[in-house]
Amino acid sequence: MTGLPLPGSSSVGGADLFIVAGSVALLFVISYAFGREEKDTGDFFLGSRKIPPWAACLSFIATEVSALTIVGVPATAYSENWQYLQFFIGSAAARIAVCFLFIPVFYACRCTSIYEYLRHRFGPPTQYTGAFFFFVTRLVASGVRLYAACMGVAIIMGWSLEATILLFTAVSILFIAFGGIKAVVWAGAYQAIVFFAAGAALLIYLIGRIEGPLASAVQMAAEAGRLSVFDFSFELNRPTSFWAGTANAFFVGLAVFGTDQEMVQRLLTVETRPKSQRTLFMTIAGALPVLCLYLAIGTGFYIFYRQHPDVAAPAQAKEVLSHFIRYSLPAGLKGLLLSAIILASIDSPLSSLAASFVSDIYRPVLCKNAGERHYLTVSRIGIAAFGLILAAIAMACRPIENILWFAFQIFSVTGGATLGVFLLGTLTNTQANYSTIFAMVISTAAMTALLLLKQHEKIELAWSWLIVMGTLLTMGLGWGFSRIARPGRSDR
Repeated sequence: MTGLPLPGSSSVGGADLFIVAGSVALLFVISYAFGREEKDTGDFFLGSRKIPPWAACLSFIATEVSALTIVGVPATAYSENWQYLQFFIGSAAARIAVCFLFIPVFYACRCTSIYEYLRHRFGPPTQYTGAFFFFVTRLVASGVRLYAACMGVAIIMGWSLEATILLFTAVSILFIAFGGIKAVVWAGAYQAIVFFAAGAALLIYLIGRIEGPLASAVQMAAEAGRLSVFDFSFELNRPTSFWAGTANAFFVGLAVFGTDQEMVQRLLTVETRPKSQRTLFMTIAGALPVLCLYLAIGTGFYIFYRQHPDVAAPAQAKEVLSHFIRYSLPAGLKGLLLSAIILASIDSPLSSLAASFVSDIYRPVLCKNAGERHYLTVSRIGIAAFGLILAAIAMACRPIENILWFAFQIFSVTGGATLGVFLLGTLTNTQANYSTIFAMVISTAAMTALLLLKQHEKIELAWSWLIVMGTLLTMGLGWGFSRIARPGRSDR
C-alpha cells in the first residue's frame, strides 16, 4: 500500500485548484468565443444551424453522459455489476429509429422546439401539453443530475451541498444566458473530451494500485458477481434483466433522443437532415466507450477496497467516486477528476427549457407580435428562472440512495406519455388533439400508480416496463378517444 494517500488527507492543493480554475476558465472562453453576438432566437436556440456534426455529436455525448454517468455508473458497478451495459443495446437501437422516425419531420417543420411538431400534427393544445410534460420531466431528471454532480463536489471540497448547488446554478445561468446553444454545444464538445480523459486517467491510476496480477484481481471481481453483464431471466420483477432492461432502454432512448428538447436541440443545430442523422449515428460509437470506462472504474473501486480493508470505504455506494477522489488520489489527478464533475454540474438543460418556453408558450400564447430582441430578453430571463427551480429540486434529492435508477424511474413514468403522442403522430394518420391530452394524463396517472404499488410491494412488476406500458397505453387511448369523440373526423 506504499504511496497511497492516507485516509483523511483530504485537502485540495494548489495544483488541483489551478487545474479546476483553468478548466472552468476555458469553458467561459469557449462561451465567449462561440456565443457572442446573438441576434435572434434562431441564433440563440439553434446556432443558425451552422454547428459542425462532430461538435454536435460530442455535445450530445456530454449531455448524455452528464453527472449521472460520472458519479452514478461507477457507484452501480461498485455495489452491483455491469448489467447496466445491457441498456445500451436498446439505446443504440433507439437512436437508429429516431434517425428515421423523428428527425425528418422536425426538419420538415423547421422546428425550434420539437413540440412545434405536435402543433403542426395535432394542434396547439397538444403542443402546450407536450411542452408542459417536458418541463416537469426534464426539471426533475436534471435536478437529480445536478444533485449528483454537486454531491460529488461538496464531498471533495468539504462544502455544504446547498452552497455547492447555488454556486453552480449561478455559473450555469451566467454561462448559458450569455452564449445560448452555440456556447452549450461547443462547451459540450470540450466537456466530452474532459470526461473521457479524466475517466481514463483514473482507471489507469486504479490499475496501478492493484496488488498482484491484474487478471487475478479481475477474477476476484468476477467471482463476486461484479462483472455480470447479461441476465436472461424472464422474471417481470427484475428491472435489470435483459428483456426488461433492453425494452426500457429502447423506449427511454426513443423518448430521450427523439422527444426530449434538451437532446434533440443539439441535433437541430446542424445544417441539414442527413447531417443530423449522421450526427446521431456517430453518438453510438462515441458513448459506448465512455460507458464501459466508467463501469470499469466502479469495478476498480470494488477491487481496491477489497484489497485494502484498512482504507475506509465510503458510507454509501453513491459516494464512492467522490470519496476516493478526496481521500485516495494524488495532487493533479484529483484536480482533473474534480474538473470533470464540476463541468458536469455546469452542463444543464436551461437552454432547452427556455427554448421550449419561448417557442411553445410565450411566443404563440402570451406575446405573439413582439420583436426578436424582446424574445431574446425573455429567453435569458427564462434561463434564470428555470435555473432557480432546478436548484430547488436538486436540494430535495438528498434522501435518494441510487441516483442512477431513480432518474430512470422518473423518466419511465412520464416519458411514455410524450413518446406515445409523438409515435401516434409519426406512425398513424390519427387526427386528434384533446384526445391526446386525455391519453397523456391518464397514462401518466396509471404509471405513477403502478410505480407506487411496486414501491409498496403490492405488485411484482419491474419499473423498467413502465415506459413501455405508458407509451402503448398513450397511443391506444389517443387513437381510441379520437374515434369515440368524432368517428371518422378530427376532434380539434
